[in-house]
Amino acid sequence: MSIHKLSKPVTFEDVEYTELNLDFENLTGGDIASIETQYNAEGNDQTVFVKENSKTFLAYVVARAAKVPVQLIFALKAYDFVRVTNKARNFLLITG
Repeated sequence: MSIHKLSKPVTFEDVEYTELNLDFENLTGGDIASIETQYNAEGNDQTVFVKENSKTFLAYVVARAAKVPVQLIFALKAYDFVRVTNKARNFLLITG
């Protein structure tokens, strides 16, 4: 598990977040399949051939790893959004 300290706190649903606990190591194959199903069901671009390069898909992975709603990930400042989605991409590509 890695902790990502946010550059600025984010308030989402009346909870202030200053960090995210990213537990990529405990994601399962079922989690990744479920993430892809959710991503597709919510009308995201299904023509993306390498989802590991889609910031939107990676936001779903980050949300699952952090056990938070994906809307929180989209509410992050750009700096934090890019950093945590890069961590997700690196995890998926390195382990793949």
